[in-house]
Amino acid sequence: MEKIRLRACALIIENDAILLVEFNNDNEDGVHYNLPAGGLEPGETLIEAVKREAKEEACVEIEVGPVAFVYEYQPTKSNYIYGDTHSVGVTFECKLKTGSNPQLPESPDPQQIGVKWIPISELYSIQLYPEINQDIIDYYNGGNYRNYVEEHEIQQSKSLHKLPFRN
Repeated sequence: MEKIRLRACALIIENDAILLVEFNNDNEDGVHYNLPAGGLEPGETLIEAVKREAKEEACVEIEVGPVAFVYEYQPTKSNYIYGDTHSVGVTFECKLKTGSNPQLPESPDPQQIGVKWIPISELYSIQLYPEINQDIIDYYNGGNYRNYVEEHEIQQSKSLHKLPFRN
């Protein structure tokens, strides 16, 4: 039976910037960013998980709003680029509670090195996982966007367009 991991993610945008968690790449060739997110624990709801993950990864208390995106990674359709665990991430639009100031936790994940506000205008200058940079920009601008994203479509789009990574 295939393993499936359910993740809860927080999309926090304020003052034209998005709150992201910064990690060293495994191969020590720079950094990448993620939304504050993680897998559900037994007995936990998606809402409980997104609140816990925001607290654990960015030291913030949040108000959870509607679902903004659903992202799915299916290993066989994506040539196992991120391993063999089927993953579904539900991303909620969230707001910081008053007085909540993002910061690196006292005991972060070993690869986590920061918590940063990245201007939406600079979203293409960073490596974001999953690569939903354009979807976030479209969502932020109120335009049409993919509210359901499959990893194999991201990879397919990259190979079709052969767009250079923007710095």
